[in-house]
Amino acid sequence: MAKQLIMSRRALVGAGLASAGIIAATGARAVQGRPLTAESPMGPFFPLDVPADSDADLTMIKGHSKRASGQVIEVTGRILDQKGNPITGARLDLWQANAKGRYAHPADPALMPLDPDFQGYASIVSDVRGEWRIVTIKPGSYDSPIGNRPPHIHFDVRGKSHRNVAQLYFPEDAEGNAKDRLYKALGAEAGTSVAVRNAADPNKYVWDVVLMG
Repeated sequence: MAKQLIMSRRALVGAGLASAGIIAATGARAVQGRPLTAESPMGPFFPLDVPADSDADLTMIKGHSKRASGQVIEVTGRILDQKGNPITGARLDLWQANAKGRYAHPADPALMPLDPDFQGYASIVSDVRGEWRIVTIKPGSYDSPIGNRPPHIHFDVRGKSHRNVAQLYFPEDAEGNAKDRLYKALGAEAGTSVAVRNAADPNKYVWDVVLMG
């Protein structure tokens, strides 16, 4: 009798797991209205020390009278779940090379000059509509151990239950993107990492990040 009870419990658990698997699979398909933003390596140049000024305008450092050199751009976007719902209060940490392709990081071996007026890092939060905005300098490309890297911005995005480290690429650099090893590694999901350029104002871009939640 005890043996039969144990067997029946095992059968029940097995059936429950199988059902859960079916529900999970169909549920996942049901919410896949938007593909998740592709994940990329964090890279070696995340700031060791977070700068005191880490607001949404990377082109101006508090106390400096001069703006960073390079092409000033604006990037806006939304943090969304797969159903298209906004994720409020998502944390975005972002960092990038300056206009010459150099990071303000001691491990960067590049010989290009640093820009003392470029912030290089920001930490912001999405608003009640899941929206965010930065003003920055379009980063330069640079040579690396894995080949030439096209212009890109690193993002570490943390929602309510999902964290994604991603890289934003620029559509006008399609040829360089296609040769980049990290971009190619994204495969069919690579398009989720490319911003959309404003046709009326080429200095403005839009990039939405889609998380699981």
